[in-house]
Amino acid sequence: MRNLVTVCLVGLALVHLGALPASAQATGKTPADADTPQAMKAQAEHCDDARQYDCAIKLYSRVIQLAPDKEVLDARGNAFLQTRAYDRALADYMAAIRLDPNYAQAFIDRGVFYYLKGDFEKAVADSSEAIRLNTTNSAAFSNRAAAYSKLKREDLALADDNEAIRRSPDMADYYDNRGLTYAALHDYDRAIADFNEAIRREPRASYLTNRGDSYQYKTDYDRAIADYDAALKLDPKYATAYNNRGAAYRSKNDLDRAISNYEQAVRLDPRDAMAVDNLKAVRRDRDRLALVNPHTKPPFDCATAKRAVEKAICSDTELAQLDRDMNADFQEALVRLSGAKAAALRQQQRAFIANRDRMFGRPSYQLKHEMRRREQELAALVRDC
Repeated sequence: MRNLVTVCLVGLALVHLGALPASAQATGKTPADADTPQAMKAQAEHCDDARQYDCAIKLYSRVIQLAPDKEVLDARGNAFLQTRAYDRALADYMAAIRLDPNYAQAFIDRGVFYYLKGDFEKAVADSSEAIRLNTTNSAAFSNRAAAYSKLKREDLALADDNEAIRRSPDMADYYDNRGLTYAALHDYDRAIADFNEAIRREPRASYLTNRGDSYQYKTDYDRAIADYDAALKLDPKYATAYNNRGAAYRSKNDLDRAISNYEQAVRLDPRDAMAVDNLKAVRRDRDRLALVNPHTKPPFDCATAKRAVEKAICSDTELAQLDRDMNADFQEALVRLSGAKAAALRQQQRAFIANRDRMFGRPSYQLKHEMRRREQELAALVRDC
């Protein structure tokens, strides 16, 4: 039901070599005195930094024609990867490795390619080769951790996450990635601590969403929703936050808000099969409730229900029937009692409802069990009156 955000895979960090002339910033065109490989490489890096990948690819290609270079081939591969031209990205990484079989960065970036293609064994192998080559790039450890996690080897993933943080303690991504590893291990408190650190260093919608997911796994739905709200303030088009906020509202049995969030997730990313399936499922839940026999509905009006526990009762026919039976026994007992005994019964019922509202949603509180126990108490009271 919930969709954890993909880990942040860290590739090549380009060193920018100078200011790009304004005439060339968006077009990739260069003045006559800038047609040297070094100048074109610098301009390509600026295009890369501006996420103008077609511009970057064009300039990198001109450099490669003039002087094939492993770093430029690797950088063009990264630009192809960003445009999802996966075959061309792989070809560039292979060419860079052929030029220099000891070029660790190309193995790191090819590992990212394999990860994105779902070949996690090869992703591990490439990161491991970069580490064997004594790379100074801590991304090799963080990226291998991500692949290990996909292979359900969280023990190895956690060791690599720790090493990445040891080598680069200022990288917010690495704390976020370790948080995801802890979440996979169901250690949500440690996961939240790492997400807190990532957010402290660099607030991002993905970090907030990941922390919200951990709160949601702890059934702390209100905190989860608060994190999704904050994520969407940072990035109003972040579909994953809408999907996961929809899951939280569904868990709170607020089906209308769940539907609204799933609809927005699908609107932003129609290819997200999980959001599409979630939307269909929660619409079926709502349609099923609309067809519930009036005689099995609870004694209160579900259309005006505000509390999460009331919505839970409305969404479950067995809970609704228990609530009706409990209310019928309560009303019958009031008829048979009088004075102080009737007043005491009213106070007991108010206390039961107050405790129910307060405790619902906590792992230790079993709503159906508590309602059944209270109904049996009231039924016994009616028999004894």
